[in-house]
Amino acid sequence: SLTIWFSDGDLILMSFALRRNKTTSDTPDTESKIRIRTIETIDVTVMIGSAISAFALSQLLYETILPVSGALGFLLTCYMFFISISWLAVREIRGTVRAKDHLARVAVWTGASMAIIPLVLVVLYVIGKGYHSLRPQFFSQDQRYVGALSDSTEGGGAHAIIGTLQQVGIASLIAVPLGITTAVYMNEVKGRLAKPLRTVVDAMSAVPSIVAGLFIYAAWILALGNQQTGLAGSLALSVLFLPTVTRTAEVVLRLVPGGLREASLALGGTEWRTTSRVVLPTSRSGLVTAVILGVARVIGETAPLILTVGGAFIMNWNPLAGKQDSLPFFVFRLIRFPQEAQIARAWTGALVLLILVLVLFVIARAIGGRGPDNISRLKKRRLKRKGLA
Repeated sequence: SLTIWFSDGDLILMSFALRRNKTTSDTPDTESKIRIRTIETIDVTVMIGSAISAFALSQLLYETILPVSGALGFLLTCYMFFISISWLAVREIRGTVRAKDHLARVAVWTGASMAIIPLVLVVLYVIGKGYHSLRPQFFSQDQRYVGALSDSTEGGGAHAIIGTLQQVGIASLIAVPLGITTAVYMNEVKGRLAKPLRTVVDAMSAVPSIVAGLFIYAAWILALGNQQTGLAGSLALSVLFLPTVTRTAEVVLRLVPGGLREASLALGGTEWRTTSRVVLPTSRSGLVTAVILGVARVIGETAPLILTVGGAFIMNWNPLAGKQDSLPFFVFRLIRFPQEAQIARAWTGALVLLILVLVLFVIARAIGGRGPDNISRLKKRRLKRKGLA
């Protein structure tokens, strides 16, 4: 136990100081600005002290006072103590306004951590499972000469990588122009079919992926007598691709200031030139984000490809003829084998799929991540030839 002795004079001075501090802290300081992205030393000290105090109180509550147990309850109790202690400490030290800002900051950090930590754990788990069998030949060889007793480092998944790139590429060529055009019609033209189209797009967003595969299998393969090909898989993926691009592009187009449209129309521009020369270039980075979200929606889909592409162990460069493989189907097929080597290849395929998604996202960001005021080198040369730059 800790005992602190105070004299009467010291106690009176301390009481006066606390009252004065509390009085001044309750008065909001309007002169000093709160810098959102700046973290001061006192903030770090308060966070560390609050975390230690919250852990000690939770330990005392769980181990001594109450006969309870459980990791989840302990973490929740510790978090509630942490919020309460840190808020009280910041309020006593820096005032009520700073305490509210601190509470909002902690809430935002908590939500971001709850979203990021599971993603990081999944990525690390896939890396830990898949890097053992990752070799350079995985990107150049197929499964032509791989048997049940072959080592996990033999063969590769080049046929699945090429199939995924071709299928997602064809699906993008189908869905991206159609989705952006639909978004332009619903947001810029606002014709009579805008509301029915929005309803159809919302309904398509909730369609399960297996339904898209069944639709293409029934309408394209059974009804028309076509074979299972990479093109059939692309058609199934485009059904899932389209609503994501359309809804995201519509939201992006709504964010374009109306004053830009009014200025273009006031200068004599037609509605088409206003949309093509003002609205779409302004929202270019947002439209690229819409495409990225669409790619993320379909690149890992397995259910529609089971019914449409057929799967293959060898390379097929022609998506219009013959069965074709893809990385999700490659993982789905090999993970069910009893051999450890096949399971290791499946995890390697999942790791390569993560790498492929990362590379595609970086390329897309490099293409469309520039602001609307950025002029490319080719456009600068054209303006120089015309004497405008």
